[in-house]
Amino acid sequence: MARIPIALQLYSIREDLEEDFPGNLKAVAEMGYEGVEFAGYYDYTAEELKEMLDDLGLAVAGSHVRVDAIQPDGLRETADFALALGNKYVVVPGLPGEYTESKAAWQKTAELFSEAAENLKAQGLMLGYHNHRSEFETLHEGERAWDIFFDAASEDVFAQLDIGHALRGGGDAVEALQKYPGRFATVHIKDFDPDDDGALVGDGVAPWEEIFELCETSGGTEWYIVEHEVYPVSPMECVQRCLENMKKMGK
Repeated sequence: MARIPIALQLYSIREDLEEDFPGNLKAVAEMGYEGVEFAGYYDYTAEELKEMLDDLGLAVAGSHVRVDAIQPDGLRETADFALALGNKYVVVPGLPGEYTESKAAWQKTAELFSEAAENLKAQGLMLGYHNHRSEFETLHEGERAWDIFFDAASEDVFAQLDIGHALRGGGDAVEALQKYPGRFATVHIKDFDPDDDGALVGDGVAPWEEIFELCETSGGTEWYIVEHEVYPVSPMECVQRCLENMKKMGK
């Protein structure tokens, strides 16, 4: 398989971007990141963002949106923005309680995602769901929320597995990748250390060799996306070190 490129989830440096979006976006490109994933657009239009990214040689590896954005009355606007931005991957990161309060609620949520994914697929776009720790902690009728959702959702809904959150919730990232082959179009590269919340990628307990092997063979992974949220040093230095550690691991 061809090498999987590495992007940065911009939520990692959100405060820096609020102060100077163009300057810090340029710094991300200069670090060696090949793409970015959005979590908000900082009052820029899709066209303005695309021009900045093109100038810096950065690709779009996705965008996190609220669940409202994939409802029938919001989906057209979501698709139009993604297409103008050059973004293939629309991802919902977490859900309000009414979508997750029971097994039946998760299954109904899966229906919503499946319908939206079918609509987006017709436009060349993909829809994914991003986990936090609760999807691996929470049981409904003896089943994990993560499994309830992805067992019920169509295969057009991809799983944006957040490695660190899965491990923090007591999940097994390797098992998750093995259970849903081909459904991990983008994967969040985040480490976990039970004794250090700020562990950088490569400094925790995540079994990266096995994870990378699965992503690069059966996972269908098109982007590795670094995300870091607890900062032992500045956010910009954290994401730079995470990238450096990825490269030390041969990525």
